[in-house]
Amino acid sequence: MQSHHDVQRLENGAVSQRDPLLGEDPTGLPDLAADQLFNGSTVASRFLRAELELNARLRTLSFGKPVRYTYNPLEYAWDTHRCYVEKYCQEGQSVLFLGMNPGPFGMAQTGVPFGEVKAVRGWLEITGTVGRPAEEHPKRRIVGLDCTQSEVSGARFWGFFQELCGETHNFFRHCFVHNLCPLIFMSESGKNLTPPELPAAERDALLSCCDSALCQVVTALGVSMVIGVGKLAEQRARRALAEAGITVRVEGIMHPSPRNPLANKGWANIVRDKLDNLGVVSLLTS
Repeated sequence: MQSHHDVQRLENGAVSQRDPLLGEDPTGLPDLAADQLFNGSTVASRFLRAELELNARLRTLSFGKPVRYTYNPLEYAWDTHRCYVEKYCQEGQSVLFLGMNPGPFGMAQTGVPFGEVKAVRGWLEITGTVGRPAEEHPKRRIVGLDCTQSEVSGARFWGFFQELCGETHNFFRHCFVHNLCPLIFMSESGKNLTPPELPAAERDALLSCCDSALCQVVTALGVSMVIGVGKLAEQRARRALAEAGITVRVEGIMHPSPRNPLANKGWANIVRDKLDNLGVVSLLTS
């Protein structure tokens, strides 16, 4: 039996029919739409199937102290996440930007990587219903697309590409954005805990699942470059893909977190220079 530290299941969202591994469907879709997802051959359907399989594996894990609360937006925010993937995950993308895991006021609220609410509702034009995890920290309630608190990292990330690209098409015809790990962890006080802060055995089991899913995702997308957003995501991607024998270029950019002093001194200029050197700026502005 799983404890309250385990990955929380969707309380009032849409886990109902079948899961490719566990016999239940976390998509909340009508039968026809679910069948199209499970059997579809598009890049988006392959991507979503990889995430459903990851969800199933993550449900078998449990997390002890210092973790007290675990949220999985790929369950309770599946509706908005699926909207994001089906709208923007497409053939021909060559670059995957890879974050580590959700922030409490970004993807945890919206189901979109670096999902600051204004960017998600405005530039990305994502719609859908967001449920809630079964157990929430009183200071970290999920209110979905109605969240009024801005996540600085997400605002910087999507704001940068909005300014650079103008239209979403100019970004997503070449790039997609994904997180290595979909889970957000919190302590008893509500402090956000990153995967490296977990006990070693729990961290290793978690990241092993996420590494395997990353290899599936990179293969499904067919990208030629993975750009880790932050050193941790870059290092993890390089290791996982190399060990799997997947030939793809792995690079990195500075994380936009306000906890990073350098990011507060002109993150956009630093990242533009790096992406220019990688040939990504010319790709996005041609």
